[in-house]
Amino acid sequence: MDRVEELKREAGITACSFVREGMRIGLGTGSTVKYTVIEIGRMISEEGIDVIGVPTSEATRELAESLGIPLSTLEEAAPLDITIDGADEFDPNFQLIKGGGGALTREKRVAEKSAAMVVVADDRKQVNTLGEFYLPLEVGKDDWYNVAAKLREICPGQVSIRGGESPYVTDNEGYILDCDFGPTISDPSSLEEHIKSIHGVVEVGLFVDMCDAVVMASNSGVTTLLKQGGRLD
Repeated sequence: MDRVEELKREAGITACSFVREGMRIGLGTGSTVKYTVIEIGRMISEEGIDVIGVPTSEATRELAESLGIPLSTLEEAAPLDITIDGADEFDPNFQLIKGGGGALTREKRVAEKSAAMVVVADDRKQVNTLGEFYLPLEVGKDDWYNVAAKLREICPGQVSIRGGESPYVTDNEGYILDCDFGPTISDPSSLEEHIKSIHGVVEVGLFVDMCDAVVMASNSGVTTLLKQGGRLD
């Protein structure tokens, strides 16, 4: 395991410091938060902690099941005590871009039903202004072309369908549009509202006022950043 991967693992494990007995936990998706899921599995098998997980993707569900983590659906378990997930970008106000893994709709539904949200990420995801990472949108299969045309009116960069001629299909049977806004998203709330008003948009990969803490891996180690006035402060 190289140094970057070791730090991601350490951050994923550190995020479990927010886990308590009896919690209902949203289990996120991604290369860093998978270590959180693995650690929760260890806590169950070795420490006997009693928790229930709600996975945000089929990949996370399969991993959690393999580790013996008891699972439930969002409908059955909500409201959740906490969600621990990854992010593609986070800014100084703890606003996020998510959806690089294609699970943004489920991830957002789970985060919306959680009393708090912790993000696990490395310092490459820390930005001053959102948008350098392409902004993903989930769209209906029959609507993507018209949505893309509308997005090109407001997006300064390229708008493309993920997977090109063989489009990536989400767990919800939708497509993903990746929008290259560049680091211009200074008002993510307004942009999210505008994009969601476009017919055919299922969900936007902007997570506004949802994140309460970031467990960040960097070359100097792992740091926990708490949002001032957030639900974990």
